Amino acid sequence: MSTNPINHPERDRHPLDLQRCDDCGAWWALRPYACASCGGTALRWRRAEGAGTVIARSEVHRAPDARWRALAPYVLVLVRLRENVTLMGHADAGIAIGQAVSGRAAELNGHVLLTFEACRPP
Repeated sequence: MSTNPINHPERDRHPLDLQRCDDCGAWWALRPYACASCGGTALRWRRAEGAGTVIARSEVHRAPDARWRALAPYVLVLVRLRENVTLMGHADAGIAIGQAVSGRAAELNGHVLLTFEACRPP
């Protein structure tokens, strides 16, 4: 069975690498075959800016496996990016719903994770 590069990106992709439709400019996090906004198939990988707003937050106390137990409790957030895409990532304990954040890649136990940090006031 062959792998489709649209649905199975290389492991070394940055967590903010998303697909963007060249036809209408819509951004997609779920790696579609075609743009759900316009039906176009000219999808390309682009790096999202990473700035957004926290729309949901959860503190994990019971980690799924041993790799995460050492970190528990830890915070997971859903962030609506300026590109109009929602992504999940890790965040500091002080992050709140409605807060402006910026995403970046971080490495943990050999895995690249998306982490969000609070934006500094201007």
